[in-house]
Amino acid sequence: MAVATDPESARPSNGDMAAIDLHVRLSELRAERLLARSYGMTGNAAYMIDLDAEIEEVTAAYTGAAVTEVATLRGELFGPQIG
Repeated sequence: MAVATDPESARPSNGDMAAIDLHVRLSELRAERLLARSYGMTGNAAYMIDLDAEIEEVTAAYTGAAVTEVATLRGELFGPQIG
């Protein structure tokens, strides 16, 4: 079994984002939320609702991607789990 050394080859090929990319995006959104608070944007309900919804969506995608990547790696290293 060959282990990929090229970081690009470790990325999903079906258009999904890798867990690390989703983690970076989630960090950006959380920073945006902090900036919005510091600039008094919490009064803009539509903006905050949209931002919170995107944070929830990216959090769910990140969790799913991370679990999938760990399971895939485990399967590649140790084979299928039987029993």
